[in-house]
Amino acid sequence: MKNSHDVVVYICGLIAVIGIISASYLYLEGEDKDVKIENLLQERNTLLQKNNQKDADLIIASTTIAELQVDLEKIKDDLDDLADNYRNEKNRNEDFESQIRNLSGTLDDLDKLAKIDKELLAKYSKVYFLNENYVPKKLKQIDDKYILEGKKDQYFNAEAIDHLEDMLKASSKDDLDLKIVSAYRSFDEQVDLKGQFTQVYGTGANAFSADQGYSEHQLGTTLDLTTPGVGGAYTSFAETKEYQWLLDNAYKYGFILSYPKDNGFYVYEPWHWRFVGVELARHLNRSDETFYTMDQREINEYLIKLFD
Repeated sequence: MKNSHDVVVYICGLIAVIGIISASYLYLEGEDKDVKIENLLQERNTLLQKNNQKDADLIIASTTIAELQVDLEKIKDDLDDLADNYRNEKNRNEDFESQIRNLSGTLDDLDKLAKIDKELLAKYSKVYFLNENYVPKKLKQIDDKYILEGKKDQYFNAEAIDHLEDMLKASSKDDLDLKIVSAYRSFDEQVDLKGQFTQVYGTGANAFSADQGYSEHQLGTTLDLTTPGVGGAYTSFAETKEYQWLLDNAYKYGFILSYPKDNGFYVYEPWHWRFVGVELARHLNRSDETFYTMDQREINEYLIKLFD
């Protein structure tokens, strides 16, 4: 019995020890959980604080971005206004520059016109009278190689002589031989020439020879042309290749036939060519008009381009 009692006491003691140990474990385990929970709660609170701070920062950033967008829109509007002002100012400056150019061009044209002899496009054949004291502003001697053999020195308007030489050179390249019989004549020379023709032909000279003051030759821009084969037989010049070449090409160099067939001033003069400028010569070549059927005011519009 004694042994059984001891066993029971032993078992009960063992159970008590196990209980104490279990209680202690449970206590310790509970305490660890509380610590963990407390730590987790602290971590959560820390995260919540950080999130709250980030939310606050986002709110501040959003507010700043919104304010910056407003400022950016204002800057954009200001830039648009500046761009509009710049364009308007640029347009005004361009208009002003255009006005200055136009004014400058007008002044240049007026200056150019002032320097051009207005008599050079006047209709003098039995229409206007050229003053007996008139002398071209500047004459230049024509190269001897272009003068018909046996004729004296000839002179031509200095500003138009390049056009003349270009025409004669072009005809030469086409194997033609144009020669000048007569170019500029002074008032007195025209008096003498008309007197000679009148002595030979009487009043019939009026059909082909101008009185002094009415001759285009006195302007220094008119020529009598021929070829060595024809010489002084002017009317035969109409049958030459040189004459046909002039009909086809002279306008390109500013020359026109003053007295074509059926003109109302003189007999048909195929040898008589006058410089009127390329623009006017081209116009006459394209149209049915002749120099002497055009209105003088219309002719004068070509004066500014006479030597162009």
